[in-house]
Amino acid sequence: MVTKMKKLTFLVYYKEYEQFLHELRELGVVHVVENKLNQAQSDQLESLYTQWKQLTEAKKILEKYRDKKNPLPENPATIDKGYRLPQEIEKIQAEMTTLMQQLQISKKEREALIPWGNFDPENILRLEKAGYYVWFFVVPNRDYNPEWEDLYNAVVIDNRNSKTYFITITKEENIEQQLNLEAVKMPGVSLGELNRIIDELNAKLQDNKEKLIRLTADLPSLNVALKELDSEIRFTRVQISANPVADNKIMLLQGWVPEPNEQDIRTYMDAKNVYYVIEDPQPEDDVPIQLNNKKFARLFEPLTEMYTLPKYSELDLTPYFAPFYMIFFGLSLGDLGYGLFLFLVATVVKIIKKTSPGKNLKDILTLVQVLGASAFFCGLLTGGFFGFDIYEVNIPFIAMLKEKIFLDNNQMFALSLVLGVVQIMFGMLLKIFNRKRQFGFKYALSTIGWFVLLLSIGIAVLLPTYFPLFGIAHTIVALAAGILIFFFNSPGKNPLFNFGLGLWDTYNMVTGLLGDVLSYIRLFALGLSGGILASVFNSLAVGISPDNNVVIGAIVTVLIFVVGHGITIFMNTLGAIVHPMRLTFVEFYKNAEFTGGGKKYNPFKK
Repeated sequence: MVTKMKKLTFLVYYKEYEQFLHELRELGVVHVVENKLNQAQSDQLESLYTQWKQLTEAKKILEKYRDKKNPLPENPATIDKGYRLPQEIEKIQAEMTTLMQQLQISKKEREALIPWGNFDPENILRLEKAGYYVWFFVVPNRDYNPEWEDLYNAVVIDNRNSKTYFITITKEENIEQQLNLEAVKMPGVSLGELNRIIDELNAKLQDNKEKLIRLTADLPSLNVALKELDSEIRFTRVQISANPVADNKIMLLQGWVPEPNEQDIRTYMDAKNVYYVIEDPQPEDDVPIQLNNKKFARLFEPLTEMYTLPKYSELDLTPYFAPFYMIFFGLSLGDLGYGLFLFLVATVVKIIKKTSPGKNLKDILTLVQVLGASAFFCGLLTGGFFGFDIYEVNIPFIAMLKEKIFLDNNQMFALSLVLGVVQIMFGMLLKIFNRKRQFGFKYALSTIGWFVLLLSIGIAVLLPTYFPLFGIAHTIVALAAGILIFFFNSPGKNPLFNFGLGLWDTYNMVTGLLGDVLSYIRLFALGLSGGILASVFNSLAVGISPDNNVVIGAIVTVLIFVVGHGITIFMNTLGAIVHPMRLTFVEFYKNAEFTGGGKKYNPFKK
């Protein structure tokens, strides 16, 4: 169900506004209506977002350098250290960027020097002072002229990659024009010196990486700073959401509070110098949604939030789809062994995490236990246990179970369709209450007509002796339902217009219901396919293992069995989660006329 909300309006003197917000945040129950326009124009908020981005990027960098197998001991967390970390990381990364650029240039120069060998550039300068000029050239092998060796004292240094590397030693300065070649410009350092520089650069880079690794010990400080900044951002968003009135002397702020917390707010406000109004929400208000279900239905609230929250005026369908989803999961998984496995795993994890499980984790594990138990009991319908058929075992208790609850494929197929019809009809019943709640009783009359008509057909099919199809009683009921369907589908409109809408509604209902009911065949198909896949792995485990070596045969059998069923459990569980979810959010929600779109109740708190 959806918690009832109260609308709050505050008028606060501007000098007391900030203190008021701090105290309001301490209460932690008011969902403040935020002003998106003011937020978009706030330089202060933009600066905080920039800082938040810097902290987030710093955390991402440190997580990249953190050794997850052997993490460093964490340093004591301090907010100041957390805020300083982005600057330290930025400085280190800037130095690393410079080093990388220098390393790239040095490696490129080394590649250019390798064919020429390790020589001292100072020797080239000494030759130039003596009047001899050394020129470096690279030409394709086919273009090299051996006559250059006599004419220009050419010396071949190397041949590689179909190229000739040679130098000329002459007293002429314009040798390039005579050879019609462009000389290669050589680095001003030797190959040995470049190797030394590259080693130093790599060492400095490694040193900076070590600095970043050491900084990972300060991740707790970064997390504390992020939490503090998140709180400051939220406070600022709320602070600038008020509308100044009365020459900016009064700050007007609106919010929502759950009805159970109304008295707490009244008590607090009465003790403060704040004018406030508490009123019921109006139909046009965008009321935040707080789900408040009992223990069982609350386990399924994450599924509801995964799709969309209901509008404030709508029914919360969580407690209504929860039992169906539980049964559908069990039928889709279709193996009591897999269900028992899920239940035991969730139970063991809960025991291990008993000291500090966390509410969310505890609820998730409890949900897994519930779904695992459902799969176990639904698996008894077919007798599948890790791909084996338990009903083939000759035990009196098993034989009694088979006689009482075993269903063959045809019966499982029929059960899936029956469950589909039941859920769709239940959805239509909820649609009646939903329309009555949102628009009034007269807007639910057409849906009542459809519900009564379909229910009467079902009763006539199941009990033809007492309520024959198209008998007098059924005809009277069908005519009454038809009047509601064709003349009350749009209250206040022209009867002819209503009749036309009724015809269109009839076409959509007939075609839509057939497709909706057939969608539930997937419950049977998923359970059947999962059982077949499990039995295939059992056959492989027995058939592939070698017979001439008992030990190796046992190892191969166990290995195939464990890996095969691990894959099957994963795939079948995934299908058992997704497909019932699809039946819930498409078939059930559609027939219940669920629109959704509600925003989650998010109280202003630290």
